[in-house]
Amino acid sequence: MPGPAERLRGLYAITDPTLAVGGSLVDAVAQALAGGARAVQYRDKGADVARRQAEAAALASLCHAAGALFIVNDDVELAVSVHADGVHLGRDDAAISAARARLGPDRLVGASCYDQFALAEAAVAAGADYVAFGSFHPSPTKPDAVRADTGLLHRARRALAVPLVAIGGITPENGAPLVAAGADMLAVIHALFGASDVRAAATAFARLFDCQETA
Repeated sequence: MPGPAERLRGLYAITDPTLAVGGSLVDAVAQALAGGARAVQYRDKGADVARRQAEAAALASLCHAAGALFIVNDDVELAVSVHADGVHLGRDDAAISAARARLGPDRLVGASCYDQFALAEAAVAAGADYVAFGSFHPSPTKPDAVRADTGLLHRARRALAVPLVAIGGITPENGAPLVAAGADMLAVIHALFGASDVRAAATAFARLFDCQETA
């Protein structure tokens, strides 16, 4: 079976607690997986530790049953406790080296690199398994985020030997150029979990990668 890094291809679903209220988070993620999501990142900065633990454990089981990767945003200890496939770290989160030491060699460490190629180089040198660039389009989650362009993906594809993730305001309508530019995964929040039909939205994203593979 391919290792975790080799499985980083396709739709990367990122949860948002404001888009799944009333206990519907697990159902929404199940629909995303049914539509073709290949990885799910649990992103919740809330202070309710017990709720986050329960949700992460439920989502980890759901993802693993579906053959998808489960990643925890920022919280290394939570990732360890629920047997997640890895963590995703931002600029102000734990150091990549510290996360690697805690997680061991077989789990993923991803890093947000915004619009900066130098950050991606440093992340890979520190042991990151994948790097994420963005925001490629205006994002409801981070409206003030810096903007990246597809030239960054082209450059990273040539220079970095790790999977690339594109994030920020991505939809089924604007995602194809990012895949063509070198994105191995499209990380999506609102256009997936804010959709009236999560499964159909996931399928539309998954088809972008089907088209690329058959081109």
